[in-house]
Parts: sequence; structure tokens; C-alpha cells
Amino acid sequence: MSIQDNLHSIKAKLPENVTLVAVSKTKPVSDLMEAYEAGQRIFGENKIQEMTEKWEVMPKDIQWHMIGHVQTNKVKYMAPFVSLIHGVDSLKLLQEINKQAQKNNRIIDCLLQVYIAEEESKFGLDEEELSEVLKQVQHDKNELNHIRIVGLMGMATFTNNQIQVKKEFSRLKTIFDKYSQLETSNLKLQTLSMGMSGDYALAIECGSTMVRIGSSIFGNRN
Repeated sequence: MSIQDNLHSIKAKLPENVTLVAVSKTKPVSDLMEAYEAGQRIFGENKIQEMTEKWEVMPKDIQWHMIGHVQTNKVKYMAPFVSLIHGVDSLKLLQEINKQAQKNNRIIDCLLQVYIAEEESKFGLDEEELSEVLKQVQHDKNELNHIRIVGLMGMATFTNNQIQVKKEFSRLKTIFDKYSQLETSNLKLQTLSMGMSGDYALAIECGSTMVRIGSSIFGNRN
């Protein structure tokens, strides 16, 4: 199957309300262009330098999503163009994104990453920390006016146990619903980003509105 065939086959299975992020990390520009020619406009990268290099040479109607863990000192490199930052896991990071967005005269959309997995290696906020960050965002809406919290993101445990994965996705959906009535100028939860190549069907079943799919489109990474 070609990249184009893979894309069409996945898109045919996605409900209309679900956004597909093509995870293109480590893949050459030629592969991304093949996906672009097939109509894909949203690409997800996990390294800021790699994403910036691709942004410089690729068509400007692409939306670039930063899906990896973000270090505060690297935010400035993607602030001129990044469309959505998935893994915001601290108020400090949010403040830095706001500062760099302001310098670029932009408003940058962000998802807050919630820790739902049973693995120690995953980043994210627990529910108490999430609640604190959301309170702060509302309280500081006049200062934090160059970011917009548009949703939540989470990664399930890497396991074949579908019951556990479903439990984790469902928990995130419950948290999302709990805070979805909050609305200020810089906060309105509309996107629930969960699900990757291996578990996106289950994630959609549990309420995901954005899936991050890489290997099922581009093939395995080297």
C-alpha cells in the first residue's frame, strides 16, 4: 500500500467529527509531500528542530502540530508557525508559549496533557494539577491572552489489554466533559486528542475528536 492508499483507507473509516493528525516524525519531506498531494494538511512532529526544518521547505497551508514533550527553551523556534501544541503539561510551559506567541503577534492553540496511563514514563497533569492550571488560565486571562486552551490530550498505557486502554480513554472523556462548560476568552475545550495507530478505533468509540496516526500511514519508523 502506498502512503496515499493508506491515507484514503484511514480517512474512509474516520467519522466526520474526527480530525486526523498524520504523525510524520522522522519521515523525509518526500513522504510528507506524498501525503500532502493526497489531501492531508495536518502533520504532527515531536521534535521542534525537525518540524521547523520541514515547515521552511513545505507548502504554507499546512497546519503543524507539536505532539512531543516540549522544553520551554525551544518554544521560540516554533512560535512563528505552530498551529497546535498537544503536550502542555505545566503552567510554566503555558506562560512561555504565551510569551513567545506575543512576540510573534499570534495566539497559539494548546491542549493540556492529562496523565491517564499506568506507566511511569508518560508526561502529563493529574486531575488536581489540571484543575489548578485551568483555574489559573481563567484567572490570568488578561495576561495569558496569546494562548487558547482548546482541549485535552492523553496517551493510554502501551498494552494489548483493551479493557485497560478503554478504561483510561473513558476516564479522560469524563474529565473532558467535567470541564467542557468552562469558557473564557482563552479557554474553551472542544478537542479531545487521544488514540494512535494501534488504538484509535477504541479512542473514537470513547469520544476522541482527534487521532494521531503515523505508522499506519507512513509505515514503520527505521
